[in-house]
Amino acid sequence: MTKEENEARLAKLKAIVSALPEKPGSYQYYDAEGTIIYVGKAKNLKNRVSSYFHSEVDRFKTKVLVSKIWDISYTVVNTEEDALLLENALIKKYNPRYNVLLKDGKTYPSICITKEYLPRIFSTRTINKKGGTYYGPYSHVGSMHAVLELIKKLYHPRTCKFPITKEGVEQKKYQLCLEYHIKNCGGPCVGKQTLEDYQKNIEQAREILKGNTRQVLRDMKEEMMQLAEELRFEEAEEIKRRYLLIESFVASSEVVSYTINNVDVLSITNDDKVAFINYIHVSNGQINQSFTFEYKKKLEETDEELLQLAIVEMRERFKSHAKEIILPQEINLDLEGVTISVPQRGDKKKLLDLSLMNGKQYKFDRLKQAEKLNPEQKSVRLMKELQDLLHLPKLPYQIECFDNSNISGSDAVAACVVFKKMKPSKQDYRHYNIKTVVGPDDYASMKEVVLRRYQRLIQEQQPLPDLIVADGGKGQMEVIRQVVQDELNLDIPIAGLAKNDKHRTNELLYGFPARVIGIKDTSELFRVLSRLQDEVHRFAITFHRDKRSKHALHSELDDIKGIGPKTRDELLNSLKSVKKIREAELSVLEKIIGKQKAKIVFDYFSS
Repeated sequence: MTKEENEARLAKLKAIVSALPEKPGSYQYYDAEGTIIYVGKAKNLKNRVSSYFHSEVDRFKTKVLVSKIWDISYTVVNTEEDALLLENALIKKYNPRYNVLLKDGKTYPSICITKEYLPRIFSTRTINKKGGTYYGPYSHVGSMHAVLELIKKLYHPRTCKFPITKEGVEQKKYQLCLEYHIKNCGGPCVGKQTLEDYQKNIEQAREILKGNTRQVLRDMKEEMMQLAEELRFEEAEEIKRRYLLIESFVASSEVVSYTINNVDVLSITNDDKVAFINYIHVSNGQINQSFTFEYKKKLEETDEELLQLAIVEMRERFKSHAKEIILPQEINLDLEGVTISVPQRGDKKKLLDLSLMNGKQYKFDRLKQAEKLNPEQKSVRLMKELQDLLHLPKLPYQIECFDNSNISGSDAVAACVVFKKMKPSKQDYRHYNIKTVVGPDDYASMKEVVLRRYQRLIQEQQPLPDLIVADGGKGQMEVIRQVVQDELNLDIPIAGLAKNDKHRTNELLYGFPARVIGIKDTSELFRVLSRLQDEVHRFAITFHRDKRSKHALHSELDDIKGIGPKTRDELLNSLKSVKKIREAELSVLEKIIGKQKAKIVFDYFSS
């Protein structure tokens, strides 16, 4: 598109905007092919649509959207609530490219009560509203099974899939099955349980699924008292058994106050590209619906915009007519006959916190699921987390950590461990014999090793690390800084990992002067950093032990030029000690290792 064509396009759009009414409604943007690419709603159409074309718009994605718009249409409605409903309907119909994408939860199971002569109750993931009434969906499958188990214990609905009819029962076409004999079914198919009694049980089951357990309990208590007055104690005892079962279930599942009734609760948990909105419905003081929706952002939508969209979507989906909506923040939305509240304390605040906890858990579960499918995603997340924590200029793809090991200065060694993408890169590990330091001087040893490491990387033009970690506190960090920044003029971030009295990693240090960086010791990132420190310590200690072992096994025979380990071992096996080898005659040595090598050994000790 040429500059002239773009200017003509914008002039046309601005002319349309200038003629828009200052009334509530929904607006639609079209691309060059006439396809709807965005649907929005507004309390004032003219003000809202014109805001897209202001020169000071700084959101990149909004600028991209505007560059794709070739035409605008709109629909005027009476109220903002009608605009919301219209926007929701149009988004579902056209699925515009730049609108928030709702990831539907159709895979969550629901509970179905069929419309048969003798209704069945079961869980299903397939919705066919012609076949029955559905309750759910249930985001927590365990809760759904708990409700089904309660209904099974209370009312014994039939589990067989026979197409039982009234005529079939009257003509005695059916036979009792095992479920009847083990008391899991009342046998309504053969008249053992009356149709009236069976349907009464199904209706009570419906009320439980709706969350109306209090009304069910009240009705059962009245029936129980009536039966007792009529001296029908066995029937009253059966009602009492059911009453106690429901009461026990309510006590274990109830998390809110009896005073809260018919309330919707929504909370939002944000990510860069996705928002997770949890919806909870409370009826008769009990949570009877909890669900988390996932919205994929397209235009950097605000929390307020997402919550407005979610309120309409969820109230429509769950057929909610709640008169109060609890939210984590104030939003500019007027719904007729509905109060929006932002609680700061009390039972309603506990409900909001519960909703937020569910949203965060759902986000965490989705993240874990994605990381199992794509392990690289976990590495990138941890690198990004460390980058944000330390304010690093780039992702810490390559991290290097140093440690020294010696005993009173003897056999002094050092080690360098390399992590790439937050995982050990063992082929890049290096160990060093300390060459220039005499005695136990950790700082001088660290200085020597770091200098040797990065001088070599520079000479060989190898990649330098994105972060250096010292196995220690401020002292080790300062030594590394002197080498890296002062001597080599390299700009590499330096951190430190300090240990407590129990020799466990407990602090992450960064900056000069070094400061403690707040990080939870239970976090995944902290565990990776602890592993880095443990790994460099293990690598250094192992190398030091190997060197001490070799030193302890050193023999004077090892100093004789021309005598190797095999010859040495043959002499020691035969003569048992260096002293006896020194005192042996040449003829004795020749019998063991031959004339040539025997002469070398004999001449060495003779001199």
